[in-house]
Amino acid sequence: MAEKTMTPHENDPGLGNIGPLLDNHPIDASAPCRIDFGGTLDISSFHYPLRHLVPSTVNIALDRRTTVTLRPTTGDRIRISSEGFADAVFNPSTAPYDHPLGLMFAVTDYFNARGVHIHIHSASPPRSGLGGSSVAAVALIAAFSKVLGCMGKKEIPRERMVLLAHAIEQGVAGVACGLQDQLAAAFGGVNAWTWPANPDLLPYAGRPLLKGRALRRLDRHLIVAYLGVTHVSKDVNRSWVRQFITGKGRENWHEIVRLTHDFAGAIARWNMTAAADAMNRETAIRKAMTPQVLDDMGDRLAAAAIEKECGARFTGAGGGGCLWALGEADAVAALKPVWKKMLAGRPTAGLLDCRVDANGVM
Repeated sequence: MAEKTMTPHENDPGLGNIGPLLDNHPIDASAPCRIDFGGTLDISSFHYPLRHLVPSTVNIALDRRTTVTLRPTTGDRIRISSEGFADAVFNPSTAPYDHPLGLMFAVTDYFNARGVHIHIHSASPPRSGLGGSSVAAVALIAAFSKVLGCMGKKEIPRERMVLLAHAIEQGVAGVACGLQDQLAAAFGGVNAWTWPANPDLLPYAGRPLLKGRALRRLDRHLIVAYLGVTHVSKDVNRSWVRQFITGKGRENWHEIVRLTHDFAGAIARWNMTAAADAMNRETAIRKAMTPQVLDDMGDRLAAAAIEKECGARFTGAGGGGCLWALGEADAVAALKPVWKKMLAGRPTAGLLDCRVDANGVM
């Protein structure tokens, strides 16, 4: 019988109990959230059959960061604390991954880390469609990567953080997931991501649409509102995937690909009027496919944006969460008090104070 060749993974015991190391070296890592255009196309169910159209997704990283801090805890147990959730404590490899913090436990189990108290602080509202869980996963992987460095091992490059966070989340979710949230968290900035749909290549390729001072300048052209209602992206995404697989509305997705290219080109040329027009056309298509992407509040905010010659789009898969607007600076300035007054009618809603984040995971 031929001798079995062991891979490095099979020989790797993982981090083990890192409590003693964290006693002297508590570790922090953070990553930005995002707003987006052309989402869903980052799911392989779409971009493989649409490969001839060169599907793309644009995202803009925001400085509402999620911060993960690793500190020691007693024994081998894993404790996770996150605002809005009761502390969760489990022995290694025993946490249910369908728990609200299950993704974080799955990432911890991947590294076979124990003896750790993981604190998660997010500057974004919970379940707001800004990519929160994926952002937290990237930040946690970055923190464990730093532990590897403290142990004299090779740290994980950003490219692999993206792939690892996506693979673990998709496995835990049990449904097809996209890559854009992890990419914005890892790299920051304003980027157009394309999906090569070639198993011999990385599953993504990116190009920055804006750089340097233009990133700061974009702040005056954006506003982001939290609608005060949480969302569950899987519900809408499942509807879109089901429609696409059964052949319903395929022409809509062809148009969404074209509009995403239009939007990316308009941003790169600094034509905010054209970008706003692409936003409104894409939002209308998605709302026709799935009316629940915008509630009554979202509908009224979007109509106000159009009236002020701005574009409006829900974040992620909609159905609650956030809505963002883009336009010429004077148009956005005129829209802001209108949105603020409308949002005041819902106590949990409001404008988010945020800016473009150039840095990605740190």
